[in-house]
Amino acid sequence: MAKPVGIAPEGDILETRRPAEGGAVKSLPGPAVWLDERVGIAKLGKAGLRKVFPDHWSFLLGEIALYSFIVLLLTGIFLTIWFKPSMAEVEYQGSYELMRGLQMSQAFESTLAISFDVRGGMLVRQIHHWAALLFMAAMTAHMLRVFFTGAFRKPREINWLIGVGLLSLGMIAGMTGYSLPDDLLSGTGLRFTDGAIRSIPLVGTWIEFFVFGGEYPGDMIIARFYMAHILLLPAILLGLIAAHMALLVYHKHTQFPGPGRTENNVVGYPLFPVYMAKAGGFFFIVFGALILMGATLSINQVWLYGPYNPAQVTAGSQPDWYMGWVEGAIRIMPGWESSWGSTTWSWNVFIPFAILMGILYTGLAVWPFVEAWLTGDKSHHNILDRPRNAPTRTALGVAGMVWYGLFWVGGGNDIIATQFNVSLNAVTWFLRIAVFVGPVIAFIVTKRLCLSLQRADRERVLHGSESGIIVRSPAGGYHEPHAPISNDEAFTLTQHPQYAPLEETPSHDEHGVKQSGPGSVSGLHARLSAWFTGDDIAKPTREEIADSHHHDDEPKQLH
Repeated sequence: MAKPVGIAPEGDILETRRPAEGGAVKSLPGPAVWLDERVGIAKLGKAGLRKVFPDHWSFLLGEIALYSFIVLLLTGIFLTIWFKPSMAEVEYQGSYELMRGLQMSQAFESTLAISFDVRGGMLVRQIHHWAALLFMAAMTAHMLRVFFTGAFRKPREINWLIGVGLLSLGMIAGMTGYSLPDDLLSGTGLRFTDGAIRSIPLVGTWIEFFVFGGEYPGDMIIARFYMAHILLLPAILLGLIAAHMALLVYHKHTQFPGPGRTENNVVGYPLFPVYMAKAGGFFFIVFGALILMGATLSINQVWLYGPYNPAQVTAGSQPDWYMGWVEGAIRIMPGWESSWGSTTWSWNVFIPFAILMGILYTGLAVWPFVEAWLTGDKSHHNILDRPRNAPTRTALGVAGMVWYGLFWVGGGNDIIATQFNVSLNAVTWFLRIAVFVGPVIAFIVTKRLCLSLQRADRERVLHGSESGIIVRSPAGGYHEPHAPISNDEAFTLTQHPQYAPLEETPSHDEHGVKQSGPGSVSGLHARLSAWFTGDDIAKPTREEIADSHHHDDEPKQLH
């Protein structure tokens, strides 16, 4: 056995000294020390860089939206340098020979110049357009993920409202940017917007005059849309995104159920170095994909449509996808109008434009509070739901997607009719019926599937997983023995909360005093709560699990 080495009395003495004032910060570069002494970046960085984030692929949807917005800002700055937001007419003398000598607005002329005369202009234009489409698509997918997993529940209701605001403002920002080139296709969309505004009862004409600066199309709308598109809307979007991220950090990230994950912890990886590396790499992947799309997938070829002329309409015109559902709703709406005196009320435009959009965004905004009211749940939630464990919510979400999708299909009813050689009226009537019947069928089918998956999870917890081995008994019968699942999997399958339907509060207490107030439950409230939560399959209790394991351990008697 080795002996410790002795230390000679005359050897050097190791002394412990206190570090100089400033500690480890002194090892940082001078500017970092200067900044730390004034704003305390070392303390903030230590807490922020070690913040833990859970790991799941669905969390990347929000990152795609964020990175697409960054790409929009970068490419938008480039386009702003060259674009001229003016409706003043000029004679085109650029490099696109097919339009030389044609009268057009300066906005359209500058769009052609960016496309054909500015080095890299065509690529940047197409990257910007694809980034706008991806931004809306990623936000939509992200909000669907939040909805189906219940990530909007307390304490994240405000962040959900911010998300609804971002989605609606993103649609407006896309619409204003879509109209800026002043080509025939975007002008058709602008005509659609004008008609929708004018359909608002009583005040529609006044709003139209305020937006367009007079009768449509006027000569100010491009300049006004330009200012809104490059200043007002991006500033609001930036503010909302900053608030969204700040609340995300404050509330901590939600996480899917699993071993070791509770409502009071976060299981994952730290921001530095893991997520910084992942986020940085993923940003360049998104940016690279958008560059590839802009370089290889041509979009918004304005030179094929020509400059906007109010006397012309582009055949087969389609808006960008996020506006397609509004146009589809208007296309399949019956031609309902009413006249009172000298006023015409165009219900065929106002109802699908204002009422349906109001139903969608109002419904999204109030849903967290409606669900809390239906379940009576006032607790904090950091663990996400598996969609099957909230069957009514999931069924409502799928029904809403079908409803939205059918309206979206209606926006291309003419293209469907011509491409498939069917009657346009037949397509329209089918969609008129399907928008009422389709969501109901989707709700029923989805809820039954969720309940079936709940039953399968219950059976898996109680009896284990299928082994895939078929055993024949001496009596000639066949059975498949089940293998027990792990405790971690059983925990994951039974971690979700279940709500009992709320019971109606008696109208009078035992003393005959009438009961009412914030805590009381009306008959309607109780019935809606039972509809929302009453069909859930009960999770297996501890006793049921122990009893099932006891039976599995008993020796099988063969008769």
